Amino acid sequence: MMDELTLIQRIVVWILPVIFAITVHEVAHGWVAKKFGDPTADKLGRLTLNPIKHIDLIGTIILPAILLISFTGTIFGWAKPVPVNPNNFKFPRKTMAIVALAGPVSNILMAIGWALIMRLGSVLSTHEAISLPLIYMGVAGISINLVLALINLIPLPPLDGGRIVAGFLSEKWAFYYGYLERFGTAILLVLLLSGLLNTILGYPLFILQQWFFSLGGL
Repeated sequence: MMDELTLIQRIVVWILPVIFAITVHEVAHGWVAKKFGDPTADKLGRLTLNPIKHIDLIGTIILPAILLISFTGTIFGWAKPVPVNPNNFKFPRKTMAIVALAGPVSNILMAIGWALIMRLGSVLSTHEAISLPLIYMGVAGISINLVLALINLIPLPPLDGGRIVAGFLSEKWAFYYGYLERFGTAILLVLLLSGLLNTILGYPLFILQQWFFSLGGL
């Protein structure tokens, strides 16, 4: 469906879903951290939906643009990480796991929101000028948010999944597990460039997309 669009149309359709998916993901981390007693992100002005505060040149602009233009079928990115100080938590590792989980949860909730927007587009099908943009953006919003949720749940530091796993390990094993963080980005890039990432996430992404597209009336 999305392949029928021209490059300019694809950019217009994807830009808002991508920016919101990445921005809200980071704000969710900071918001939950504040609820547990860490005001770091709030003091630095990062608890805002203003994308300018969260844009990372490579992760928010360059990489998504390259993936979009190259028609890879998988589009994702990242924003500047919201700073969190675990020393402000009563139970640092456990709370960090909850803070980390907030990001993927926010993406799932946004996917539901885009499905409802998509459903609205289906209801307004007699008015194509309104319905088609809503449907296309709904597809894009569901896709980017599910991709971000699944990628971030991979148990690899510094991804959210790595933080979640560390929260359930003993202090000793969490320390050793943390050593992976220095290689995490490199490992993720290898998975992406080798196609293994698509192999790992392809089936669960397909199943989830079908469920959310059905919710959206597609």
